[in-house]
Amino acid sequence: MYDPKSSCADEFIDNQEILDTLEYAEKNKSNIELIDSILEKAKPQYTDKGTFCAGLSHREASVLLACDIPEKVEQMYKLAEEIKNAFYGNRIVIFAPLYLSNYCVNACVYCPYHAKNKHIPRKKLTQEEVKNEVIALQDMGHKRLAIESGEDPVNNPIEYILECIKTIYSIKHKNGAIRRVNVNIAATTVENYKKLKDAGIGTYILFQETYHKESYLKLHPAGPKHDYNYHTEAMDRAMEGGIDDVGLGVLFGLELYKYEFAGLLMHAEHLEAKFGVGPHTISVPRIKRADDIDPSAFDNGISDEIFEKICALIRIAVPYTGMIISTRESQEVREKVLHLGVSQVSGGSRTSVGGYAEDQRPHDTEQFDVSDQRTLDEVVRWLMEMGYIPSFCTACYREGRTGDRFMSLCKSGQIQNCCHPNALMTLKEFLMDYASEETKAIGEELIKAQLNNIKTDKVKEICRDHLEKIEQGIRDFRF
Repeated sequence: MYDPKSSCADEFIDNQEILDTLEYAEKNKSNIELIDSILEKAKPQYTDKGTFCAGLSHREASVLLACDIPEKVEQMYKLAEEIKNAFYGNRIVIFAPLYLSNYCVNACVYCPYHAKNKHIPRKKLTQEEVKNEVIALQDMGHKRLAIESGEDPVNNPIEYILECIKTIYSIKHKNGAIRRVNVNIAATTVENYKKLKDAGIGTYILFQETYHKESYLKLHPAGPKHDYNYHTEAMDRAMEGGIDDVGLGVLFGLELYKYEFAGLLMHAEHLEAKFGVGPHTISVPRIKRADDIDPSAFDNGISDEIFEKICALIRIAVPYTGMIISTRESQEVREKVLHLGVSQVSGGSRTSVGGYAEDQRPHDTEQFDVSDQRTLDEVVRWLMEMGYIPSFCTACYREGRTGDRFMSLCKSGQIQNCCHPNALMTLKEFLMDYASEETKAIGEELIKAQLNNIKTDKVKEICRDHLEKIEQGIRDFRF
């Protein structure tokens, strides 16, 4: 029986409940009265105390996913954009992945790092190489990284990950500094999550890959990742270890997308029910071509249209979560889903170990093909040309606005009083320190226009003061 508060993965990801949900959704996909009531429930409520969204249950959202009535789908897309703007405004957070090691003992059949792949070069960054990578990323303008590593207790023990985090935070190059390190490593113990928390990480991210247990076991035939329950219960252990910002995701294309969608939302419901705070982020990767991996071998691939609909419905169902899309997707696809709820994008990304430093750009250790090959400067300019504010802000993490504290501000709509000015100030930093002349010119005009959107005079005054200090080269404060 489905129990979102249970600690057992088989209970909070209940296979029969998902199957019943999909059957219910199929039966009601043309039920206009029900669909309208679900859409009405999901609409933002604007009050004197702030903005509130009820979100949707996995069953309600699955009905919308099954619905293919064009005018109703269009309503979903408009609602997703309204919700995104209500809580995140026109800000888009920028980050980059940093691959530390591709040593891995698992046998995941969709990943080129699998242990049986004997022709891919194996590489693990030394601390000096980590430093070179970080300097290269800082010289682009990045402030936020997501570190990635294969699972190998000998080559990539937790001590190595912690040492890399310490190295990353220690590097101050010119005006550059990495202010937030998010971590995407294999499921581990409560004790190790406590160590990551003490190391000052931001969000702990772990993709489920697939919530379909039978498929999961086949896709992970050997290695510690084979343990479905241990992997699926990782977020519970992370929360118990003090990490209150966690990020979910599935790898769309491995299993039927409607099943994955329901499972993903059930996982979010579980975290909310048990810990009082849902996922800080939800990522939406799709399987891509890579060394030794042909995505056509998996028969559950989804079209761009279905992908866009999934993004919109995640935003509607889990309105307060940050939504992440990486350079796996093309510029065209990323542009479409930005309007449907995505709030974080990567830029100038490399998916190989040691991929950023000038003297070491290996392509034979890439985890997957990068579809969007543009530089960070080009991505920033592209976002601004569409009216978005590229944000390099990491202040919430350093000020303790995480977990339920962040969510309480987000759910009231008050987070924009922090995030909007900070986005402008970190954009100003980027323009002064790293941007091309063309990007800088566009950005300066955007900042002038956006200052007028700050409603509180005191906040506007503080923002203007900091912008002036940035122009003078003062870096005694961080956002």
